[in-house]
Amino acid sequence: MEPLLAVPVLLVLAGVPAVVLWRVLRGRRELGTSPAERATFETLHTASLAAPPLRAGLTAAGALKASRYLRELLGSPAIAITNREELLVYDGAGDHHAKNAFAHAAATLRDGRIQVLGPDVVWCLSPECPVRYAVVVPLTTDDRVVGSLAAYGDHASAGLVRATGEVAAWVDSQLELAELDRSRTLLMEAEVRALRAQISPHFIYNSLTTIASYVRTDPERARELLLDFADFTRYSFRRHGEFTTLAEELRSIDRYLTLERARFGDQLRVTLRIAPEVLPVAVPFLCLQPLVENALRHGLESKDGVGRIAITAEDAGAECLISVEDDGIGMDPERLRRILSGDPDERSGTGGVGLANVDERLRQVYGDEYGLVVETAVGAGAKVSVRLPKYRPGVSV
Repeated sequence: MEPLLAVPVLLVLAGVPAVVLWRVLRGRRELGTSPAERATFETLHTASLAAPPLRAGLTAAGALKASRYLRELLGSPAIAITNREELLVYDGAGDHHAKNAFAHAAATLRDGRIQVLGPDVVWCLSPECPVRYAVVVPLTTDDRVVGSLAAYGDHASAGLVRATGEVAAWVDSQLELAELDRSRTLLMEAEVRALRAQISPHFIYNSLTTIASYVRTDPERARELLLDFADFTRYSFRRHGEFTTLAEELRSIDRYLTLERARFGDQLRVTLRIAPEVLPVAVPFLCLQPLVENALRHGLESKDGVGRIAITAEDAGAECLISVEDDGIGMDPERLRRILSGDPDERSGTGGVGLANVDERLRQVYGDEYGLVVETAVGAGAKVSVRLPKYRPGVSV
């Protein structure tokens, strides 16, 4: 494939959503048979194969898997990919040049400039070797040089320089997406840590005090509560997976409420209405427990008399509808709005960290249309509703 042919295709590809690309590729047989059309779709297909390994970041394994497809895009006898410390892969003819590939990229890694190297640098004693020239282009993320891409061949035309630059720019876009994925993962991990930290010493102290009160009068009851406490804390502080099943989340909530019912006795009434069809649905880890804890701590603890919490999970076709409702003291809607908008004065010490955290995580995972919906007023209790898709790409246990 001629390098120049790849240039306009890759300029468009960087902004093409995956689903659009899939539809284009699916329809390739129906969109004509001219050489230009075939070349265009072959280029799109090759780029689509190179993208997944690059989305893991600039790693040796990813570079190795992507190198073959990048070489096809450039039409070069060989390419080399480096990070700032070492050669990640040399792919193609003249593999005896691999030992010098990182040195060829040194100036580009240092100052971020494109280099065209001739036979005086890319020297070779083998007359059959097609490698005589190299075009070395920086790979960047957030305006930082993180590596290099070099195209090797027997010439260094202006077309090859432009094509290598465009392929490198496309690789940059994939690496930036990988960085965004990594940042998203780190953010979600930080948010889960914040939720774990919100499992307050107040709750732990009250649970252990309640368990201790049964040790002499009802040792078997104390033993059961201690096992529930251990299971609850084990689940809450586990370190694997961003997602869990709704069944697991509800099981943890049941243990939490078992401990609270032991403390409140008949003053706490809990009802659950769960459709079995939604139990296997994948949900963000610790996305419901904070809602139940908020209902108890900030809705019912300050209420006189019996307090009630109702948890429902309903099947709604492609979605499931979950709600946590209490008949507690409620909250001023304007104050709630400030909590969910991130006002630090309101979130601190109010339980707002939990609600706002869950709302942010749901929106990050599913989109803005899937945030929390809260119905409340002073003295009228509160109902927190969550609408979740049963399936979403990237969401799995």
